[in-house]
Amino acid sequence: MTTISDPEKESFQLSMLIYDTRFRSYTFQFIALVLLMMLLGYLGSNLMRNLADQGQNISFGFLAEPSGYDINQRPIEYDSQSSHLRASIVGVLNTLIVAALGCFTATVLGVIAGVLRLSPNWLVRKLMAVYVEAFRNVPVLIWILIIFTVMTAVMPAPSAFRGDDPDASMLLGSVAFTNRGVYVPSPVWGPGSMVVVLTFLASIFGMFYYRRYATKLLYDTGKLLPMGWPSLVILIVPSVVMYYLMGQPISLDYPALKGFNFDGGLHIRGSLIALWFALAIYTGAFIAENVRAGILAVSRGQTEAAASLGLRPNRIMNLVILPQALRVIIPPLISQYLNLTKNSSLAIAVGYMDVTGTLGGITLNQTGRAIECVLLLMLFYLTISLSISAVMNVYNNSIKLKER
Repeated sequence: MTTISDPEKESFQLSMLIYDTRFRSYTFQFIALVLLMMLLGYLGSNLMRNLADQGQNISFGFLAEPSGYDINQRPIEYDSQSSHLRASIVGVLNTLIVAALGCFTATVLGVIAGVLRLSPNWLVRKLMAVYVEAFRNVPVLIWILIIFTVMTAVMPAPSAFRGDDPDASMLLGSVAFTNRGVYVPSPVWGPGSMVVVLTFLASIFGMFYYRRYATKLLYDTGKLLPMGWPSLVILIVPSVVMYYLMGQPISLDYPALKGFNFDGGLHIRGSLIALWFALAIYTGAFIAENVRAGILAVSRGQTEAAASLGLRPNRIMNLVILPQALRVIIPPLISQYLNLTKNSSLAIAVGYMDVTGTLGGITLNQTGRAIECVLLLMLFYLTISLSISAVMNVYNNSIKLKER
């Protein structure tokens, strides 16, 4: 009887780090990491040596000093005596505002344009193609300047609202569109207003829970519950009831013309509107192509099968095509959100004070702390980019096909 023994295991040799494919990639990665760390160490030591020769050091104490400059768009209280840190926070909030508004608007425009690009109507299809090709092939800075210039030249000055009844020339008697921006009523929060806000937020969650429950019931039992009016009741009725129970704690402060400008209300400056629209329309053109590609990636048999069941075209798109196309649309959509957020740094071109204009602009010039300001800017944009990627990746994983 012949016994077959296991072959002896090959002993490890240093040459295997180069010639063995099992270890070669790790070797090259380790060497690259060491070289990168050596380069960063050299640059860091060279930086500290040059700063020491100039009698300087890296310090963030300047953030506590008075800023000495004003900011035109202030979502929180701020004046020229506030610190550079508070000025930076105002800039961060301004950046987040325009990024959130831009991402939402660009998504709506992109989805609509992407769907209409596949419309059977020749005119609609060509108009959407012109929109996409025109906006995505021109630099976004040009569109920002064009929209801002048109707004400044076309919109009336505040003095145009003078007269015996200036409110009559305002939209709904309370909204004024001028070359300095838009003046709208602003909420005044009284005691108990937080309870109303929390009730409204709870109503939103309740509405989504009901819609999710109705959808699950439809899939499980085939029973169709109404979606429209119950959702509105859940959203509106609790908030209205709580509003009156708390004694109407939320009121509106209306803008009124005083002298050469409006006083009161909320002033949305033209620079914010121009930046918002330009970023949204520009990014929406790219999102439209992503949506079109996602729809085309869905098998045509899905559309034909849904049509054979008697579904209308809009129901086919909402219930069959887009849910499957999301798996193709979401990954490039993340990149477009990141691009829009980083493109918002062009805000200073029209005088909108975002974080690049405050921390990376006036604060940097006044304090001379270029290294510290640039490091903080890099940290902010890195944090925002990673946060957007993380949130969108969670959503992307939730809509992936679950395979066994």
